[in-house]
Amino acid sequence: MVQAITRRQAREVAVQFLYQVDINKAGLVSNLDTLHEERPELDLRGSFLSDIIEGTYHKKHELDQLVDDNISNWKMERMGKVERNIIRLALYEMLYEEEIPTAVSIDEAIELAKSFSDQKAAKFVNGILGKLAKKLDLKEEE
Repeated sequence: MVQAITRRQAREVAVQFLYQVDINKAGLVSNLDTLHEERPELDLRGSFLSDIIEGTYHKKHELDQLVDDNISNWKMERMGKVERNIIRLALYEMLYEEEIPTAVSIDEAIELAKSFSDQKAAKFVNGILGKLAKKLDLKEEE
């Protein structure tokens, strides 16, 4: 039975999924199959969860390049896998999920960093996303 989850819960699952992809290097379909086997209650078709997983996965190189081009002294490959995937997910939302205000995407990313890492990681994620929002002229809506 498919279970409805909140957007925050979807983001948590998405970060775990994207992290797993970074670790095992298997493709999208293989990892989605594994996720479905492990979490059959999740809606992986046409949901916010599937949108952010697939969107972030398919735009990964573009998102990484945006960070590399706009943030001095940091390259995505140097970041920890957790922080890197939180930044990818939030940046994907900021660019492609138009109904989600930039400030919400950044706040959610900070909470994910606190949950999956620590306060230092949360500050790092906040700093990177704040700089990107300014450099890319993304609206800071409340």
